[in-house]
Amino acid sequence: MIYLDYAAHTPVCEEVLEAFQIAAKEFIGNPNSPHTPGVLAKKRLEKASENIGHILHAKTNEIIYTSGASESNNLAIKGIAKNYQRYGKHIITSFLEHASVTGTVAALKNEGYEVDFVNVTKDGIIDLEHLKELLREDTILVSTALVDSEIGIIQPIDRIYELVKTMPHCFFHVDATQAVGKIPVAFDNMDLMTISGHKIYGLTGCGALLKKENIMLEPLIHGGISTTSFRSGTPALALCISLESAVKYTTEHLSEFYELVKNKNLMIRRALAKNKNIIIHTPLEGSPYILNLSLKGVNTNALQAVLDEKGICVATKSACCAVNTVSKPVYAMTKDKKLSLATLRISLSHLTTIEEIESFLEVFEDAILKNS
Repeated sequence: MIYLDYAAHTPVCEEVLEAFQIAAKEFIGNPNSPHTPGVLAKKRLEKASENIGHILHAKTNEIIYTSGASESNNLAIKGIAKNYQRYGKHIITSFLEHASVTGTVAALKNEGYEVDFVNVTKDGIIDLEHLKELLREDTILVSTALVDSEIGIIQPIDRIYELVKTMPHCFFHVDATQAVGKIPVAFDNMDLMTISGHKIYGLTGCGALLKKENIMLEPLIHGGISTTSFRSGTPALALCISLESAVKYTTEHLSEFYELVKNKNLMIRRALAKNKNIIIHTPLEGSPYILNLSLKGVNTNALQAVLDEKGICVATKSACCAVNTVSKPVYAMTKDKKLSLATLRISLSHLTTIEEIESFLEVFEDAILKNS
């Protein structure tokens, strides 16, 4: 099997799995319990938060553990919307976002919130002039991904933050799920930030929302203080430690992995550039971990199935998107419905080998001819 869908899910790293197993066996107490096993578990949880915070430039009390990116995005957006609605009900996002962002703002729109989608340039960058026009006194939230999951565009977060902070009661949420462990990330010019373990060789079912300590959120889950008043429930200590290990592992090897992936990305780009019917959407300055393209005159859903039969795993869009629909990020960039219906996403890892890429390119060329 040749796996080229690492943006959807990554295999767990051995040291992450080992950290999880050790924690699950060693810490038998509930971190919320006052007895000795509980106190030891709580101390270990605080250490995990301290280590994650140190890496991402956040304080220990700014980390809220969740079940993953979707919950974190929901908590950030709904939490701000509900708690700060006295200042306004206007939210800004873009069509580049993950379904857990666009779906959440759509749900809020049904409750009476006003949602605007900021334009993006032909290169996929947030149109800062349009954002400036959209910002209002009653805007309470701007939500965007640092790296979007379909095209891999890296947004100018610092410049967006500067604009957001011109409004008196507006907060800036950044979905960094496809960025942490892949490019340098610091929780500085943001108010809220989403991360997830299974995108960085951790375990499914664990993520976090980083929230500046002065910000209040309406919780999604009620039922007790737990480790924070913003998310009730017994802390999943072993999963939290696995997230700590995954963040540590990927950031320690960040430069090394980045260069490996960048070279493999360029290898694919050079090969695909020879075909005039292939349009590459991911800019060179985007994340090398993602390569998004459109194939003119090709049914990419059928192509994906053919590749799967050959043991090659790629995506057409984000794993959370409905089948046979346009890629909203590609359409936002190109305004071309045909190209947006014929997308393919190749996502890479340091684990991807040169031999795998060579085999993929050979099979891919033959499969295109058969599905044109």
